[in-house]
Amino acid sequence: MLPVLMAAKDGEVRIGDVVESLANSFALSSQQRAHLLPSGKQSTFANRVHWAKSYLGKAALVESTKRGHFKITQRGAELLLNPPSRINIAFLQQYPEFQIFKGSREGVSVLSLIHI
Repeated sequence: MLPVLMAAKDGEVRIGDVVESLANSFALSSQQRAHLLPSGKQSTFANRVHWAKSYLGKAALVESTKRGHFKITQRGAELLLNPPSRINIAFLQQYPEFQIFKGSREGVSVLSLIHI
């Protein structure tokens, strides 16, 4: 997820451009780039980049600006001033917005995550 966040550090980006840029950065082979999900509708790599962007958004590190575009938030920019070695789900758990998102997906009441 860190490379996706870093891709937006200079402003608004198009998710398709980020997929391509990261595929190049990771030196993915044409076979790796072409590998499709079982549905056959999206490449596995593009799917993972889209999920990373979605999870970063749930933690308020990036925000959507228009269809297919996103930008880093102030929180995300502050994180990149002293970036972690990696961003994973455990790291994102520190953000209340992400906790609420994960709780709602796992059937936990959102109210149980809010301390009055």
